Amino acid sequence: MANKEYLIVEKIIAYQALIILLTTVSVSLLSGIENGVSAALGGAAAFFPNLYFAFKVRSKEGLQVKKIVRSFYTAEAGKLILTAALFVMIFQVPGLKILPLMLSYLMALSVFWFALLMR
Repeated sequence: MANKEYLIVEKIIAYQALIILLTTVSVSLLSGIENGVSAALGGAAAFFPNLYFAFKVRSKEGLQVKKIVRSFYTAEAGKLILTAALFVMIFQVPGLKILPLMLSYLMALSVFWFALLMR
C-alpha cells in the first residue's frame, strides 16, 4: 500500500517539473529569455519546497499517528519557510518580471488540483 502512495507523490513531483518546464519554454519562446528566466524562478519557488516536503514526510510508515501528524506539521512549516526564503532571494534578481514568475508558480501549484481530479 505504501508503495502506491510513493508512486503518486513521485508522479505529482514529475508532473510539476514537466509543467514548470513547459511553462518556462513557452514563456521564453513567446516573450523572451528574460521572461523565461522569471518563469523558471517562479517554478523553482514552488517545486523545491514541495520536493522538500515530499522527502520529509516519506518513510513515516510504522510510526505512531501522533508522530506522523507532527512530522507533517514540521514538514509543512519547513516548506513555508523555504518558500518565503526562496521568494526573498528571487526578488533580489535584477530584471525580474512578476507576471511570468507568478504564472509559473501558480501553474506548478495547480498540479495538486489536477492530481486530486485524476484520483
